Formats: sequence, C-alpha cells, structure tokens
Amino acid sequence: MGRIEVGDAILVSGPVGDHGIAVLLAWEKSGLQGELQFGTSRVPSITRALLLLRELHFMRGSTRRRFVTVPHEIHRGTGFGIRLRQSDIPVRDSVQTVCEILGYDPLYLVYEGRVMVVVDPSEADEALAVFRPAEGDQETGSIGTVEGVSQRQAPSRQAT
Repeated sequence: MGRIEVGDAILVSGPVGDHGIAVLLAWEKSGLQGELQFGTSRVPSITRALLLLRELHFMRGSTRRRFVTVPHEIHRGTGFGIRLRQSDIPVRDSVQTVCEILGYDPLYLVYEGRVMVVVDPSEADEALAVFRPAEGDQETGSIGTVEGVSQRQAPSRQAT
C-alpha cells in the first residue's frame, strides 16, 4: 500500500454482489429464481495484465471479502480518506432487485471473482481496458478516489 497517493483512482473489475446474492439464494431457498451467477471473472489473466501497468499502486482480489472491506483496508493501511461514488459502483439490476426484496446492501455482500485496483489517474483508462474484455463496457468502473484527509476518516459513499 506504500505506493498509494492522494488523487489516485479506485477501479473495480466488474459488478458487485453477483456472487453474494447467488450464494444467499442457494442458502435461503427463497423461491426467487433468475440468471444470477457465482463470480466467474478472469482474475488470473486480469491481474497478469494489470501488473504491466507502471502506475499500478495497489491491487486486491475479492476472495472471501465484502466489497466495502477493501476500501477500509486501504484506509487503515495508508491513513488516507477514500471517497467512493456510489452511483458509479456497478451493480446489476437483477442483483439490486433481489437485495431490495431480501433487505441486503450489495456493497456488504461477498464479491468473488473481482479485482479492485488503485492506479494513477493517468492509467485509469488503460486499467479499465484490461477489465472490459472480461466483463463488457458497462460492468467495470472507476468508482472513487484517494483523498488526503484525516487519518481517522473511514471510507465514505458519495451519492452522485
């Protein structure tokens, strides 16, 4: 985490909540049906390509993590503030619908098969291009920034 700098872009390789909702539906036997899938992103090939970026400052896979865990880890490890733009965090409509029915927040579900990265803003488009062949243009995103604020400020969501 020592390379993370104020102003860096925070990116995610795919939609949040797919895996968590698929697991919940399997466990709860809720009677809900749909096309939800377990996280199946191409994490190994994505991470190999990202390692070629000169300004990759941080990368974390999502295995057994909730989406919100990673920004908290970044904050705790650096003391920097993390500003997430909630409207830019990709969540499939089907996942959002199931979350609303069952009373869950997709940001607090496990999100297997995804990668969150922190890069210099000059390489954000290049990193997103690495993600897109795996997930499609609408399923990845620049979701936030690193801010130089109080060391006690936890990650916050910005509704935009």
